[in-house]
Amino acid sequence: MPDSRPATPAQRPGTPSKSLPKASASNGEPQPYQLDVTRLHGLPSEQQDLYLLTFTADLARHVEALDADGVSAEQAPLKKELFQIINLSQPAPTRVIRNNLGRCFAGIFGKGNRKLLYESTNELVAILNASKEKDIRAKHAAASCLGALFEAAGDSALSLSALACSALVKSVRAASNDAGFRATIFKALGRINIGIRTTIDEDIGRTIWKQARKAAEGDKSLLVQQNACWCLEQLVRCTAYFDNSNDFDKLQAVLLKAMDSSSVPVRHAAASCLATELVKSFSDTHTKDAVPMITRKPRKSKKAVKGEDLDEQLDRASSPAPEKPATALSYTLLELLRILSTNYCRPSTSNKARAGIAVCYIKVLRSLGEGVVEQNYGDIARHLFSDILNYPSFSYGNKYRLLMSRKFVRTILDRGVGKMLGETAQLNACRYLLTGIIKDYPQSVKERPEPSKQVLIGAISALTSLMQELDAAVGGIADTCREGLLQVLQHPSYTVQVHAARALRAFVLACPQQLIPAVTICMNSVSREIGLLAGPSQSPRRCVGYAHGLAAVLSTSSRHPLYGSLDVYARVLQQATGLLKSSGSSDLRISSCQLQVAWIMIGGLMSLGPNFVKIHLSQLLLLWKNALPKPVSREHVSQRNMLELSYLTHVRECALGSIKAFLTFNQRLLTSDISRRLSIMLENTVIFLQSLPEKRTSDEPANRLSPTLQLQDYEVMVRRRVFQCFSQLLTLSPVGSLEATAHSTILPLAVASFSDAEYYAPSSLSVAIASAAASFESIWDVADNYGFGVTGLVRGLDVRNPVDRNVHRHWSSRQGYEDSIDRTITSPVSSSPEYDGTCCYLGTMSSDEEVPNPPGTETVNAAIAAFGLCLPLQAPKVQESSLEQVTSSFSAAALQKDPARKAAIAVNVALALMTVCRVANGEVGSAKGEMKNQSTEKGMQSLLHLCLKDTDESVRHMAASAIGRLCCSSGNAFTASEVTYLTETIVNNREPHVRAGCALALASIHEQLGGMAAGFHMKSIVGILMSLAADTHPLVHMWALDSLAQVADSAGLNFAGYVTSAIGMLSQLYVADSHNVESSSLASSNMSMGLPVPAAVARGVDAVINVLGPDLQDMTKARDMIMNLVQLFSTETQVPLLLESLRCFEHLSLYAPGHLDFAPYVQRLQADVESDSLEISSSALHGLFTIMRRDAPEVVRTALPGLEERLWEHLNARPDQPNIRNIFTNWLQQTGPSDPAGWIQRCNTILTKTMTKSEPPETAAVKDTAGPDFQDEEVAGFAAAAGVNKDEEAAAASSTQELMRWQVRLFAMECLHNLIAMISKEATVSVADSAGELALQQKVADVIRIAFSASTAGVTALRIVGLRIVDQILQMFGKTPDPDFPEAMLLEQYQAQFSAALTPAFAADSSPELAAEAVNVCATFIATGIVTDIDRMGRILKLLVSALDSFSRDAETASIGDLEALSSNAQVMVRMAVFSAWAELQIASGEQRYLIDVVKPHIAQLVPLWLTSLREYSHLRFEPDISATTGASLPGDLDTVYAALNRQTLLKFYQDSWLSLVDAIASLIDEDSEFVFDALDGKHVQLAGEAADERNGINGVVRKSTGINYREEPVAFFFVLFGLAFESLAVRSNDDDAVTGRRNLDILQALKKILRPSVAGVAVYQEVVFAETMDLLDRMVLTESLGVQAIIVEIARNLCMIHPSSRQGMQTPVNGEALSDDIEQLFELTRIIVLVLAGLIPGLTETPVAARLESSDEAVGLVRTALQALVDVSEVFPSIIKTDLHATILHIFVTILGTGACQAAVVPQALPIFRRFVANIADDQRPETKGQLRNALGRMKVILRNAQRRETAASLPCEKNTLLAITILLSSAPSDLPESDPLAVGFAIELCECLEAPMTSRMAAGCIRTLLLANTFTTVLLTKSIAFMITPSELGGLDESKSLIAQTLVMYAAKLTMNQRPAMIALLIQTLLGRAMQGGSKTHQETASRLLELANVDNASFRAVISTMEGEQKRSLETILKSSAGARRNNHDADSDREPTIALKMDFGG
Repeated sequence: MPDSRPATPAQRPGTPSKSLPKASASNGEPQPYQLDVTRLHGLPSEQQDLYLLTFTADLARHVEALDADGVSAEQAPLKKELFQIINLSQPAPTRVIRNNLGRCFAGIFGKGNRKLLYESTNELVAILNASKEKDIRAKHAAASCLGALFEAAGDSALSLSALACSALVKSVRAASNDAGFRATIFKALGRINIGIRTTIDEDIGRTIWKQARKAAEGDKSLLVQQNACWCLEQLVRCTAYFDNSNDFDKLQAVLLKAMDSSSVPVRHAAASCLATELVKSFSDTHTKDAVPMITRKPRKSKKAVKGEDLDEQLDRASSPAPEKPATALSYTLLELLRILSTNYCRPSTSNKARAGIAVCYIKVLRSLGEGVVEQNYGDIARHLFSDILNYPSFSYGNKYRLLMSRKFVRTILDRGVGKMLGETAQLNACRYLLTGIIKDYPQSVKERPEPSKQVLIGAISALTSLMQELDAAVGGIADTCREGLLQVLQHPSYTVQVHAARALRAFVLACPQQLIPAVTICMNSVSREIGLLAGPSQSPRRCVGYAHGLAAVLSTSSRHPLYGSLDVYARVLQQATGLLKSSGSSDLRISSCQLQVAWIMIGGLMSLGPNFVKIHLSQLLLLWKNALPKPVSREHVSQRNMLELSYLTHVRECALGSIKAFLTFNQRLLTSDISRRLSIMLENTVIFLQSLPEKRTSDEPANRLSPTLQLQDYEVMVRRRVFQCFSQLLTLSPVGSLEATAHSTILPLAVASFSDAEYYAPSSLSVAIASAAASFESIWDVADNYGFGVTGLVRGLDVRNPVDRNVHRHWSSRQGYEDSIDRTITSPVSSSPEYDGTCCYLGTMSSDEEVPNPPGTETVNAAIAAFGLCLPLQAPKVQESSLEQVTSSFSAAALQKDPARKAAIAVNVALALMTVCRVANGEVGSAKGEMKNQSTEKGMQSLLHLCLKDTDESVRHMAASAIGRLCCSSGNAFTASEVTYLTETIVNNREPHVRAGCALALASIHEQLGGMAAGFHMKSIVGILMSLAADTHPLVHMWALDSLAQVADSAGLNFAGYVTSAIGMLSQLYVADSHNVESSSLASSNMSMGLPVPAAVARGVDAVINVLGPDLQDMTKARDMIMNLVQLFSTETQVPLLLESLRCFEHLSLYAPGHLDFAPYVQRLQADVESDSLEISSSALHGLFTIMRRDAPEVVRTALPGLEERLWEHLNARPDQPNIRNIFTNWLQQTGPSDPAGWIQRCNTILTKTMTKSEPPETAAVKDTAGPDFQDEEVAGFAAAAGVNKDEEAAAASSTQELMRWQVRLFAMECLHNLIAMISKEATVSVADSAGELALQQKVADVIRIAFSASTAGVTALRIVGLRIVDQILQMFGKTPDPDFPEAMLLEQYQAQFSAALTPAFAADSSPELAAEAVNVCATFIATGIVTDIDRMGRILKLLVSALDSFSRDAETASIGDLEALSSNAQVMVRMAVFSAWAELQIASGEQRYLIDVVKPHIAQLVPLWLTSLREYSHLRFEPDISATTGASLPGDLDTVYAALNRQTLLKFYQDSWLSLVDAIASLIDEDSEFVFDALDGKHVQLAGEAADERNGINGVVRKSTGINYREEPVAFFFVLFGLAFESLAVRSNDDDAVTGRRNLDILQALKKILRPSVAGVAVYQEVVFAETMDLLDRMVLTESLGVQAIIVEIARNLCMIHPSSRQGMQTPVNGEALSDDIEQLFELTRIIVLVLAGLIPGLTETPVAARLESSDEAVGLVRTALQALVDVSEVFPSIIKTDLHATILHIFVTILGTGACQAAVVPQALPIFRRFVANIADDQRPETKGQLRNALGRMKVILRNAQRRETAASLPCEKNTLLAITILLSSAPSDLPESDPLAVGFAIELCECLEAPMTSRMAAGCIRTLLLANTFTTVLLTKSIAFMITPSELGGLDESKSLIAQTLVMYAAKLTMNQRPAMIALLIQTLLGRAMQGGSKTHQETASRLLELANVDNASFRAVISTMEGEQKRSLETILKSSAGARRNNHDADSDREPTIALKMDFGG
């Protein structure tokens, strides 16, 4: 393909073009933006359009970028270029070019001056009025530009508006053969009306009116009809000429006819026009005034067109027939709605028109505004129920029409009205529905008639939706709601009952407190009605209604386990089984009712899950087996009458319904045996169905079990159930567990059910007549609620998976409110809950699409699922025969006369085959299966080829999808042949639908095979698709483009070679008029209306963007073209195209952010968030989330003001919107800790923000320009959060302001909660004060106010979060002093708020969750120390005490505050919260001493309760399947029977609390509390009265005697405590790493206390226990933090110290000790300590260490702890193994000494420990010790020599530390390292050498002092020291060392004996004098001091030496001593000169 790149490069979106061609003017100045026509025409034809596209796009962007002055300066040349382009004949302007030109005109005259406006308008009009020779495409462009020009600047060209409109109207005739031109004319006329901003001339207006009406009514072009309706809407909106009854009647007739169109856009345009007129005519007061007739003078200037139709219509002002007087339009709301309902209910109105009217309803109500809708909700709802649903022909006629209307009404009320209402208005609406409609049944007041069935259904459905929206806020009307719904359950209509049951389920889900009351009432009502069945007042229907209600409520129990009751479950099951057993003794009809009720109740119980059902599974299997017995002979069946057969069939259907419920909720119980037994039951049922007689209908009432159901209906329902259950079995059962006979029995029946040509279910007579009359057009338009047996899983291109029922949405399907209405009529089958009662207790109720189809259709759906799951599992022969059965049905001769049935079979077969292929590929189902047999493949292939060529679009899509999957599973050869076949078919078959189907199949093959596998076929596939994309037929090029995008997406980088040609082709097709709705061809235009071709082009561009990915940044040409196209996409108006443009922009921002202008993109997203289209808004929100995830603050700064406020408002409108929540969550994570004040203010604003409702104008106006009526925001305060009174029945008055929805406020509170959590986490890890914590402290008052407001709100969830925030604040700032008053606590001033926030949590209307949270807050409040006086703790402490007393009695009536009647699960939750609270107080009492007085009186009561709770937790944790071994024969002990049922619920409560209990017990163990040891041993100490006082003082705690209490046996509770701690440490949790680390730290701390001998005995040293413990500690040492490792070291040390072998070692002689197995345990414990050191000290192992010792104080501390532990352990090791341990420790110390990283921090910490260790082993006197110490000394000397080389920065510290270490070694073990040892002597010499080095001299001097004073190596050291003193040195810095040596020698002299002293003193005096003489006077004072010290040592010897002195020596001595005396005298004089001072006595204690 030739290069299709445009000659002019494009610019990035939002930037002015700087590279457009320029030409020079005559004056030499450049003329900007001149189109080079010569160059344009010189390009190849395929590039000319692209050149023009790029030029106009750049020109439009340039104009948009100019300011007003810039535009004004360039107006003339720009205008010239624009007209030159308009008048181009080749290439003529196409739609995209015309839009660009229109943008240019709008920009030029919208921003700049308008001096050329008139001239431009006249020129455009002149082009329109030109002769026929003028190219019509130029006229088309002129019309488009004229509309754009007037829309932007029409208010400055009022005088030309009539001329422009006339020209456009006249052009309609010229455009008779150009549909696109005609559509543009009406679009332009509408834009002119908008742009002139005033009322248009009436004559012209009426001319346009008539012409547009004519086009909307009779034009064959759908686009023209759409634009004509839009033009009429603008006339209605902008003028008042047509606001009269006559014009309205005509308009209404035209629009109703337009609504009958098959085109959705036309219907919506007509609906919008009608809605605009109705809204404009709305008035609160009813007035109808006559409209004065306007006389118009005949126009003289129109003679030239006198003969045209236009003037004929103008001149004929009236007809001879009498005309009713026109009145002004003025309708009240009800009148306005009745206009719509009258047309809706008219028999001649089609379903399409009804869909249009439904859309009109939504548009009207949304346009009227929230205020009107809120005030008139009751009228609106009653109108819809009474005038539409209750319309006689709907209620008793066509079922499809009734269900369709019901769906429309539900959509109008739910999505139209419901979404507009605020929370208060929704509650008022619920009140109205309940008190105004629902509670009127049964009739209780004579004046208020009983509502009809349809009205009730509508009201219940609306109430259900409102309750799902309100959720927990329904609690305010809970009692009213429950009463109303339970009353309606007794309605005789089955439909009403099922809807009421669903509503009851939604109600209980929202208000779980109502679960038990509702279940109890329903169960009692069932019992009562069952008892009445045998009497005269029997009502079987009432029984069934209550049973459905009971099952629906029971199904909520698993969602709200806190509010359920095991006793109730047991009673329900007992009642159901009793009914089953007693039904055999009743009349058939009564028995059938009993059985139905029983099976419904059992079905409801199935939702409780496997833990409940497995207890009763054997009983259930027996019941099912009895209900589904082995079949009897056909003769036996034939002897029964139809009533009996109906009964037998009905029983089977009910039993199968309960099996379906069992399979839905209990997959875990489906073993191979259970699955096999169930499959046999299904097989038996099928055989029974086959034995039924052919005649299955009877007109005799006596032969019917139910008046409305025949045997045939029962047979269909049973078949449906069989297929449903079989599908579930195939999906959930273990592979191969089903009997082969079940497959062979059910598979043929399934094939016949969806494809048999002869099979029919009852259908309406009208459809049969229509089919016989050969009037069939499409299966989708039949609308008889059966559709000739077509599946209900296909709606357009949206297909539901038959197996899992998930919807696959096609990208072209729209998901807005109005689109759901249009989707309703795309299927001939409706859905409704009454078609399958099990939907009351099965399913999620999340969408209307989950509602079941009629039984006949649901049978087909289930049969397709069964066929799809079963066929791939069969043998090849079975597969082949089944496909032959399908083929024969498909080609049956009977279908030639029945095209409708054939079309239905085609849909069913296509869906079935697609399901088969998905199962074969493993996408669905548990077993994959295969279809690789050649015959099977051919059979599948032939069927799929037939479907691929079908004219039905949905059939082709499903077939194409199946072909792709079949090729994927069948191999390369099959794929190659299939691709060849499809290619040949495309070439040979010219049918557009065939080519479209083949294109889809090629794309599906490529997608399923993937880029690599499909690479062989890529070239041919891409070539074919590109060729088809250029086809002019819309059907062909639409699906070819879609397929091309699919191929590019699946190919990935393999598509890179086709990128250039693909972009060029997509650009050409985008600009071509043949590929959009404005095509001149009528047929193409109409077909394109339903095919979003431009969006398909955009999808292709997006696929190319994803193919290129980051390479986009380097590919300039491709990127520029893509940017150009994407920017153009964003200027369009079609929703699909805008969606694709947003996706393109999102991917561009990901791959090439530097080439996308950030600010315009952000503002584009911001604007799209406000779109009326939900899809565009959601897509824009996702785009915002994506870019805010990278840098949220930058996005907020870039966006226009108001982004945040609008996001909150959007969240308020749609609280379930995940994108907005994600935006704020990411924003909080990025900026929360740095800006807490801003987030606190943000959350406070949301909690107090009031939403203002918009009020519409009360009277009609020409143009609505009134803004919203803003109210003072301070009107609403925190009190509004409390809601309304619960018992208030009357509707509250509507307010124009209310708080945001509770879900939004809850989200804001959660944001605040997360913010505080982040700041708290940051504060715990930071050393300095956290900035976030300080900022939060400053805002603590605001936070407390917010939390208080939330904790007193009306919704439980808000109150819980409020209390959690209070708890966070207490924990963070509870001990913080007030910065203004340091003597007081910061939070002391908020005691009242805390107390008030806690009070509602214990009220009668509270909940268990709230009470438990409040208990935690109470404990935190008391423990923080805000109040330390017990008397001032008030009701908070009293509440904890009373709760402890209540729950310690273990009574069923336990309560807390006023909250009573708790379920067993709720009691456990609150009880554990209370016990945990007291445990926290006990733990805190270690630091907060005042708490001892709080806890002390209750310790005796608490410890047994804590231990009992821990034992219960251990049972739950380690014995989860107790109910599996416990039979159901223990009805009295339900908690035991259903232990497993409660396990998951209760475990969470215990898991949250157990650690606190263990810590509390451990703290008491730490205190050696006598009582805790008694409790741990299980001793039940009876403490009562004085006896208890005598024993414990006054409830005191007796301390045990000091010393370690060794015992052999552990305490009774040891293994409970140890097991819980061990298991919690061993199992990985899903919590955050920081949370897990803190938890492990706490557990280990507790474990350390538990593992003391007084508690554990020697149990931990049992072989298995010890081995598991060591494995756990090993793993934790390797993976956990340093803090955890420190505790593990302490645990290991303690276990060593108390080890039995260690204790024996202390008592056993060395020589008599024997090696035992216990010694291995000591080695294991020691190894753990060494392992910790190995992870910290480099060099101990080969693996690198994680911690940096230089910078981690925690790591240094851990090293010190581990070394101390090793030395401690070495002291108690049995002597026989001490040698190895000593060697290890010495190695560790030497390694530390030689490691550079350890010198600064570790070695100083280790040397004292080393001294202790060496001293210990020296005292031990072991023979090996000397060798070990010599070896250590040798290694240390090697380290010393290496350090002296000074090779690293750590060498000098290493040398000093080594000198010190060796000195410690020699001084601590002198006997092992004597002076004669060569190593030691060598060190002494080296030490003296170091003395003379300035860097080490001081350290050496200190070491010499140590050794001399230790009397070691005296000879060497004395000699060297004296020589050092008297020998002068050339090096500086040795004076201090000489001083130290002098002091050392004096001290050494003092240690000598009396005999040795004289000689030593004489030597020292000479040495000191010699040093003084060398050092001069600066050394005199120090020398004098040393001399005087010598004199003190031995005065006699000193005098003797002095007396022998003579001459110079004596004079020197006198000089030195005198200088010392003079210095002392000077000091004394200085002291005496000071003034006298008075010393105050500071010790006032005495």
